Amino acid sequence: MAKVKARSKIVNPAFREVAVSGDGRDITGNFGELMSLRLPQDSVLRERGGDYALYEDVLRDDQVASTFQQRRMAVTSAEWGVRAGGADRASRMAADFLSEILHRIGWDGVTDKMLHGVFYGFAVAECLWGRDGARVTLEAIKVRKQRRFAFDHSGRPLLITTDNPNGEPVPARKFWHFHAGSDNDDEPYGLGLAHWLYWPVFFKRNGLKLWLIFMDKFGMPTAMGSYPTNATEEEKRRLLSALRAIQTDSGIIVPEGMKVELIESSRGGQVSYESFLDRMNAAIAKVTLSQTLTTDAGGGQYKADVHKHVRNEVVKADADLICDSFNRSVVSWLMAWNFPGALPPKVWRRVSEDKDLRPLAERDRILFDMGLRPTEEYLRTTYGEGWRAE
Repeated sequence: MAKVKARSKIVNPAFREVAVSGDGRDITGNFGELMSLRLPQDSVLRERGGDYALYEDVLRDDQVASTFQQRRMAVTSAEWGVRAGGADRASRMAADFLSEILHRIGWDGVTDKMLHGVFYGFAVAECLWGRDGARVTLEAIKVRKQRRFAFDHSGRPLLITTDNPNGEPVPARKFWHFHAGSDNDDEPYGLGLAHWLYWPVFFKRNGLKLWLIFMDKFGMPTAMGSYPTNATEEEKRRLLSALRAIQTDSGIIVPEGMKVELIESSRGGQVSYESFLDRMNAAIAKVTLSQTLTTDAGGGQYKADVHKHVRNEVVKADADLICDSFNRSVVSWLMAWNFPGALPPKVWRRVSEDKDLRPLAERDRILFDMGLRPTEEYLRTTYGEGWRAE
């Protein structure tokens, strides 16, 4: 007779969060002096003082500024709009309300500033609420400096002030913030592009300094003066003054018995400061854009198309990050206050490569003549936002 297999005991799911990072038991945590704020886990920041002013200086590099501007402009130049959450009247009114607000406050400008969160690792913006009759409206969104904020052990933002360097809590539903680049959810500061760009920029600047010294040595030989063994200190000073005058004067005089020579610099090998700086610039472009051919010439059309596709994927990810974080926070707050019964609208950006839609349009026309009608989802996926099936 076959044995009946014993039924295994059903284990109920554990609903409580266990591996929290704010209970003081997180072995990776780096907490502030009074345990009220959490410090960034970014190794470069920790080693260099922990001030985000360090990364502001990285943004001054010409290649960093150029490539990061290209990345931001690719997002802000893309079409954007607001899609209603449903077809009912309340949902459409909510979408129109949000669209009017974003046009009034300048959504592209807000997006451009908030995209610096990708560079630093996180971004914080303050929502300036106002009243429009019975509704709560958004007067402006002001993006704030990263180094003005810290985060507590629960990931909530804290405002750093002169009165409270350990940070003070901010009002709920007041600040829109997000983090990017980190490989875990325990790091509210994220890990921005600046972390990876710091060393290429550091090496590049030091290489430029050495290149300037090199050009000075080869452009103007070093002057060497010889003085007799019985020369006085005054005579030595006069000889040194004469050597310094070589840098600016076409002719000099020296005391009798002293000699002046020019030492020509010479070197061999294939050492090139220019190629070193090009290598650092390529590293900066690769970190910022995930490729190099949209900033540097060469490689052929096929490679250029591949690199452009890679850049577009990065740009789309940036656009999705901004829109999704905004929809989850500011949009949901506005809807809860003004349209509690409506399905929340969503802000979107269309970041995609242009494609020839004529073959698809011809096929869809034939299907339409046969009596088939496209769904709104199909129209949105194929032709983008702004279309509706009749």
